[in-house]
Amino acid sequence: MLPKTEVDPRMTDRTPHADRPRPNRRFFSRTSWPEARFLADVLRTETVGGGLLLLGAMIALTWANSPWESSYAALGAWVPWSGGAALHLDLDLAAWAADGLLAIFFFVVGLELKREFVAGELRDPRRAALPVVAAVGGMAVPALIYLAVNLGGDGLRGWAIPTATDIAFALAVLAVIGSHLPQGLRAFLLTLAVVDDLLAITVIAIFYTDDFSPLPLLASLVPIAVFGLLVQRRKTWWWALIPLAATAWTLMHASGVHATVAGVLLGFTVPVLRGKAGDSHGLAEHLEHRWRPISAGIAVPVFAFFAAGVSLRGADLGAIVTDPIVIGVAAGLVFGKVVGIFGSTYLLARFTRAQLDEDITWTDLLGVALLAGIGFTVSLLIGELAFGPGTDADANVKAAVLAGSVISALLATVVLVRRNAAYRRIAQAEQVDADRDGVPDVYQRGDG
Repeated sequence: MLPKTEVDPRMTDRTPHADRPRPNRRFFSRTSWPEARFLADVLRTETVGGGLLLLGAMIALTWANSPWESSYAALGAWVPWSGGAALHLDLDLAAWAADGLLAIFFFVVGLELKREFVAGELRDPRRAALPVVAAVGGMAVPALIYLAVNLGGDGLRGWAIPTATDIAFALAVLAVIGSHLPQGLRAFLLTLAVVDDLLAITVIAIFYTDDFSPLPLLASLVPIAVFGLLVQRRKTWWWALIPLAATAWTLMHASGVHATVAGVLLGFTVPVLRGKAGDSHGLAEHLEHRWRPISAGIAVPVFAFFAAGVSLRGADLGAIVTDPIVIGVAAGLVFGKVVGIFGSTYLLARFTRAQLDEDITWTDLLGVALLAGIGFTVSLLIGELAFGPGTDADANVKAAVLAGSVISALLATVVLVRRNAAYRRIAQAEQVDADRDGVPDVYQRGDG
């Protein structure tokens, strides 16, 4: 028998109706803590985040090329807050996704990149120099290819279009196909893509921005500095940090500089090393753990949904493929990125003391160089700034960026899938050691 102080669950039907706990019948009630934690852990998995991004991109491409493409365009062009013109915040949904939500992604990237430079694979200057130089080479060669194709024509103003790598799409593809690739390869691509984005934003500010305002840019450094002061002292008050980050983003956007730079700079201010002996993780790792589900589950997929909706309905494909602008952009992304990144890295490693991570092969680097040819967001932005939104040249740029990015992604997939399979076999061989003599049994068999 059960003690009198306990209730036999079999007797619940005899409990008076008024005393029974009422079931929760709300449709959108808060989930249990284990469910919420499980969902957050799933979203922290890069494969899931990459899959959500690619899913958002496929939905956008399908919708934008369907008979209902006007509704997709209308959704992206809707301005939810029309009264923000004074602060340059009268943005449509597509701009909010690219400038606002993507700043969360860049904040997480800034945290991860600083952790790599301070305590990770890139803390050795000889290794850190390679992706930085590769980013420069990966911008210079595509620009030269574009200029060579369009020399003497009307498309010279678009020389910077193929120079940009879309970090969100590139990392997503790598996450989906690279389950066993070396971690150093991701750090290399991450550093290369961030430097590439920062240089591309600098190019936009110098060559393509007519309304650059230095005063808001300088003012944005104040909330960034206060944010950095608080996190350096381990003061993680959300009611202070979030308004400071929003103020920095607003001022950065008002200056004419791409507002996602604020996310990177805020991430760089967060300390990596543990503050006290009892801390199990540094603050950068803690904040990255907190914000990654929001970045991977919301910010990046929504951005992909609004960025990837390139419509090709009714386009004259014959005229598009022969347009020098299209040839220059596509060739710059597919060939220029590979030659620039792989060539500059090889030359630097050959003639200096800089070196690749010991776990990375040159074939791995070739796959990453191909992956860097994915150039969605910033490339499309430069195309609009160079030729004007809605023009024939801008439409051709979108087609060229889409084609070049898809070809680069497919070629990178061919290379990296084979490398991933090789690393998977190595990992499986290392795990098989039945006699526990420290030597995998696969190396003790008579066949090799």
